[in-house]
Amino acid sequence: MNRRHIMTALLWCGLAITGTFAQPAGEENHYYRMITLPTPEGMLLEVGGMATLPDGRIALCTRRGNVWIVENPDMYEGRAPRYKLFATGLHEPLGLAYKDYALYAAQRGELTKLVDTDGDDVADLYETIYDWPLSGHYHEYSYGPKIMPDGGMMVTANVAFGDEEWWRGESRVPWRGWTMRITEDGKMEPWATGMRSPCGIGEYEGEFFYDDNQGDWMGSGGIWHVKKGSFTGHPAGLRWTGQPESPLSLSQDDYFAKVDRRRVKENGRYVKPENIRDEASPDLLYELKSEFPEIQLPAVWLPHGILGISNAEILEDRTGGAFGPFAGQLFVSDQGQSKIMRVDLEKVNGEYQGVAFDFRSGFQSGVLRMAWGNDGSLYAGETNRGWGSAGTKTSGLERLVWTGRMPFEMYTVKARPDGFEVSFTLPVDKERAKDLDQYKGRQFIYKYHPVYGSPTIHEQPLEIAGVLIGDDGKSVRLQVKNLRQYHIHELDLSGLRMAQDTSMGLLHPVAYYTLNNIPEGTVLAEDAWGRYSSVKAQEAAEAKMAARERAEAEAKRKKAAEARKAAQAKLALPTYAAVEGLLIRNTCTACHAVDKRQVGPSFKAIAARDYSPERIVELIYNPEPANWPDYSTPMAPMPQVPKDEALQIAKWITSLK
Repeated sequence: MNRRHIMTALLWCGLAITGTFAQPAGEENHYYRMITLPTPEGMLLEVGGMATLPDGRIALCTRRGNVWIVENPDMYEGRAPRYKLFATGLHEPLGLAYKDYALYAAQRGELTKLVDTDGDDVADLYETIYDWPLSGHYHEYSYGPKIMPDGGMMVTANVAFGDEEWWRGESRVPWRGWTMRITEDGKMEPWATGMRSPCGIGEYEGEFFYDDNQGDWMGSGGIWHVKKGSFTGHPAGLRWTGQPESPLSLSQDDYFAKVDRRRVKENGRYVKPENIRDEASPDLLYELKSEFPEIQLPAVWLPHGILGISNAEILEDRTGGAFGPFAGQLFVSDQGQSKIMRVDLEKVNGEYQGVAFDFRSGFQSGVLRMAWGNDGSLYAGETNRGWGSAGTKTSGLERLVWTGRMPFEMYTVKARPDGFEVSFTLPVDKERAKDLDQYKGRQFIYKYHPVYGSPTIHEQPLEIAGVLIGDDGKSVRLQVKNLRQYHIHELDLSGLRMAQDTSMGLLHPVAYYTLNNIPEGTVLAEDAWGRYSSVKAQEAAEAKMAARERAEAEAKRKKAAEARKAAQAKLALPTYAAVEGLLIRNTCTACHAVDKRQVGPSFKAIAARDYSPERIVELIYNPEPANWPDYSTPMAPMPQVPKDEALQIAKWITSLK
């Protein structure tokens, strides 16, 4: 799209600003337009938290400790937004929430309430709701709060890293690597542990969820449903389960008695653990769950490097359709790849699981925080200092607006007892969709080890054996013969096309479904599935053509062989010159001529009877006058003719036909 420049003066800040619409990011921009909000010259927003106020203004906190109120963030009638400094002096707040005329921010070491008591849009009350210990390590970030339906506020806390073992996450002070539930009156309840870098927190169906980043003990990013007393995988926080208020009793000692943390020294120093290639039996988190029931598996894995590298905000679409067709689903930002993913959850056997898709890339910096505008647009707060990200800027604020055009997307994927059911935002081309070869996929999982991240393991292709298309063309059910519990199932539908425009494929054709449980229910009968395969049909047609070509070639070969045989036989037959003497010597010419009737039939007439040479020899020795009733003089037997000469004469006669 064309650039649009907005130049105006900010009365509150007294600074000039420049606004720019983002450049298109492929076809995504056709459906979700990205608008960069102008900021005052010299301002580095480095957004750490965002909240939408009831009147439509956006509040945001920055990693540099400021809280700003952004008026007119949608740039109504082309007017530039205005920024008002609401609070300052906070310690790297990485979360912001609004409730009852107050803002709440999680600083590194406390949950702080900010209140404007006199209505001038400046906080004059900074109240500590609850504070927690800090060791001073740079990685001890704190995130939140997320205000839950019961009023409780959820805050998550990063682990630190070791000194000598700089790669190993550790909880140096209480509640690092934990989720804490904090009430308005300052009571803290340790909720769950197992977190490494729980930057993204969210609420769905009244339940608390968080996402973690790839790292030690975290094979890839993922989204967890955080139940009270659950353990999500990183063992550092188990250090504090002996505290009286801990909802878990599982200790680090008990855990490491079963799980190898690979703490090895060589030459007096610890050795950084690395991935073991071709490992026969690596630890898997789901296998440990039978030993440690506190383990909570990811509801959805977000494959590293594909669906982000530093997963962040989790935000449910509660716009009622103002943001497009995905109301009720989750949007997940990623700081490292500067993009947003889409996730849809379902409950199977009482546990959450679901599917993840790419959604929108091309933001100018790392998308750490998101907030809904009152008009249904999505605001993205960005930062990358010290963390790195895709994009051309170090920070910023951008707005994502649905253009009203319906994207051709997989709307969702649901697990079925015999495979998956994929639904679409628009009907698919049924002719193409009935072809099994338009569906590809694989399954895989990650190791559970103290190494930073994991390669994909247990990889194998999905055995997609049948397809059933919905009557309206907006759903496809796939029969998968090798469903595997706890594994990620990748579905690649890049071969499908839209019914209204068969040149158009899916905007994001790959889905990643985490199959924690295979649902019970009706398995479709084998004869219900479509089995058409264009590849097999082509192979069958090619095989049929090859068979026909082989048959034709064989017929030609036989005909050629017969022709050669006939030619050879012809070459072997005696000529008239060769037998003329035999005919005269054996008195044959006394009664027969070559081509005319004499006393007996001509030699050509005899040849026309199609006798074999051997039969003619028999008739020379024992004539059968009845064969020639039109001739009055019967032929006398000729036993005096030598047999070799009789055969020569007979062969010559047969050649005349």
